[in-house]
Amino acid sequence: MNKQFKLESLVRENIRNLSPYSTARDEARGEVNVFLDANESPYANGGYNRYPDPHQKELKKRIGVIKGINPENIFLGNGSDEAIDLIYRVFCTPGKDNVVSISPTYGMYSVCGHINDVEVREVPLDEDFNLPVEALLKACDRKTKVIFLCSPNNPTGNAFPTEDILRIVESFKGIVVLDEAYADFSSKGSLRKYIYEYDNLIILQTFSKAYGLAALRLGMAFAQKDIIAYFSKVKYPYNINKSTQDLVSAAILKPITVNTAHTISQRGTMARFLSRLDIVEKIYPSEANFLLVKFYDADKVYDYLISKGIIVRNRSHVPGCRNCLRITVGTQKENIKTLEYLMEYDKSDIR
Repeated sequence: MNKQFKLESLVRENIRNLSPYSTARDEARGEVNVFLDANESPYANGGYNRYPDPHQKELKKRIGVIKGINPENIFLGNGSDEAIDLIYRVFCTPGKDNVVSISPTYGMYSVCGHINDVEVREVPLDEDFNLPVEALLKACDRKTKVIFLCSPNNPTGNAFPTEDILRIVESFKGIVVLDEAYADFSSKGSLRKYIYEYDNLIILQTFSKAYGLAALRLGMAFAQKDIIAYFSKVKYPYNINKSTQDLVSAAILKPITVNTAHTISQRGTMARFLSRLDIVEKIYPSEANFLLVKFYDADKVYDYLISKGIIVRNRSHVPGCRNCLRITVGTQKENIKTLEYLMEYDKSDIR
């Protein structure tokens, strides 16, 4: 427990005083079978003539069972990006407050900061991408409301030690956001159980990676119920559409262990083959579904792959990632094709 943490002192005054948009269905008691409150079409077309459940109650119950989290501690957003944006809008006063983030990391922490007119202080990881605990805490001042961490980190692929993360959570009197988009591929697993021990911890997860549902755009935030209540207060009323709720409810009944195990196995195979290429300088250890690979001339390799119809992510111009490409682990067929082209390039004179 972080004894320095006081939620109400962190929340923006206008958000504390906000009267959220409410629907008549929030006020209804007992069974309702006639809906004349929301100016919807009364003519059924597969259930899409009615607005979806604004609180996603049934879906949260199902997710809660799988994740071991109470529904009241779950927020569902239009991708994790919605939760990231809400964190800024709930806790950070534009032009006044700041947040602290590691660098390199997921770009939306910084983008959302700029959109919300909030200063983002980026603290660089070291050359091995270790977490700079002391530097992160030193970068904070009385106007720092949030620290953003991503583990396993994007684009570096490494997962940070649990003790380092919890030390930051225990030491910082503001909100610590831990983005676990890639946790299903990591041997370290998730820290979501710690939301019941630390009131200032928010865990982000997603259905876009291991669950293979990127097109549905559904992200999760796990936190103490008072934080979730503020998110629900500020979000748009019907932020998750019915199709997404229905499709995810069905999809999460299927286990993801086979696909994640295959991805982890393929990740190792790709790393071994890439390490044999003369064009590769270094392969960074990964606990995610991608590899960060340092080439001697990443821009040329990137252009070559593009010419062959293969898209990877060029991270060469991101601080700390000079000459690096981030390569997602695909199917075995896709991985073999990519490796074959890279081996061809490695032996050619065009480089």
